[in-house]
Amino acid sequence: MAHRIRKVNYCYVTVPMRAGAGANVLGELKRAGINLLAFTGFPGKKGMAQLDLVTDNIAGIHRVAKKNGWRVSKTKKGFLAQGNDAVGVAHLHIRKLADKKINIVAADAVAAGQGRYGMILWVKPKDYTRAARVLGAK
Repeated sequence: MAHRIRKVNYCYVTVPMRAGAGANVLGELKRAGINLLAFTGFPGKKGMAQLDLVTDNIAGIHRVAKKNGWRVSKTKKGFLAQGNDAVGVAHLHIRKLADKKINIVAADAVAAGQGRYGMILWVKPKDYTRAARVLGAK
């Protein structure tokens, strides 16, 4: 398989920006058996960090969040690209969107080892359906 792009759901939680806060969230999700397809964390406002949790089990995240008193965002949408790593593979997807004048809100990509890559992309909700079509996302 050269690459596959799929539609994904995610939500986020905010935690204090201090050592161990993200590890605690991930630990609770692990204990509950919640598989994450992707995870990204970054600084937010007023000493907080935002943790984006991409999963096929949003309901499970909400259950764990309720048990732990976390505030969870509404469910949001993005794209997950996976496949064989090659020079310029991220550019391929980004260029397709640029050519159709679809702005990317954020993207994270990584070489996954053994000749594989993964990338998550976010676009504005108004552009999601069109971006899915352009990317061939299933």
